[in-house]
Amino acid sequence: MINMNEETFYEGGPARSDLIINLFAGFTILGLPFTFAAIVRALWLRYKITNKRITINGGWFGKNKTQVSLSKIEEIRSIPRGFGSYGDMVLVLNDGSKVEMKSLPIFREKQKFINENIIKTSQTQNLNEVVGFSTKA
Repeated sequence: MINMNEETFYEGGPARSDLIINLFAGFTILGLPFTFAAIVRALWLRYKITNKRITINGGWFGKNKTQVSLSKIEEIRSIPRGFGSYGDMVLVLNDGSKVEMKSLPIFREKQKFINENIIKTSQTQNLNEVVGFSTKA
């Protein structure tokens, strides 16, 4: 459910070039597992990135749903793949758990957007904190 203040930055599936590259790799026996994984990602993996949260629908037949609030993200690690046309991202959360986002198209823009919104949410949270015995006005 989307809040009125929530703006969608990206909604879609993994990069098409991931599927194309892995289909070519499927011509070899060693590339077949990667091809099947790319087909499953292309069919059932969907991302939604907003200024408040990240939602990942995936798994077999898209039955798994993961939502991460941007305020819970401590660090973002990413690596380019497919000659830099797409990449993988790992979100490290405050409790130490990790959430993987595979084959994100134009992943550098998405990483920049998430980082900017992490900073915004952390700044607004700090403004609302109570210090010592003072009370909110």
